[in-house]
Amino acid sequence: MFSLPIHLIDCHVARPSRQNFGEFEYLALRRASKKIYAGQWRIVTGKIEQSESAWQAAKREVKEETQFDNFRFFVIPFVSSFYEWESDHLHSIPVFLALVNQDIDPILNDEHCDFRWCLIEEIVDLLDWPAQRNGVRAAEMFLKSREELINSLEIL
Repeated sequence: MFSLPIHLIDCHVARPSRQNFGEFEYLALRRASKKIYAGQWRIVTGKIEQSESAWQAAKREVKEETQFDNFRFFVIPFVSSFYEWESDHLHSIPVFLALVNQDIDPILNDEHCDFRWCLIEEIVDLLDWPAQRNGVRAAEMFLKSREELINSLEIL
């Protein structure tokens, strides 16, 4: 069986909306000025370390970038991708979702300087990368799916 190497992860962080019952808010993180992609609004992303699976890397990155460590965790049935011209490499990126309690905010590490909780329309407008916009749309559709699908894609 052929499998593409996976080097990167994307993870959307969501919580039930405080004001809009039945809706979700998504976490947008603004990159710090001295970091790659400075000033851009992004999601939790990261590189997979040598001894990790993609889902383990995603959980680690959520903890590192937000200090959240108590959340439901899901694989989203969507693969993000982008082409990196410097290395002539096409990245295929698994997408995950961390669903946190509605009453907590992140504690940011040095990679980010600001955050916002956004409804779906807001975060789609805020994110610069098309693949991340498509990934958050997939996460939104997933969260509004039948409970059987949601339960089947939870990583325990």
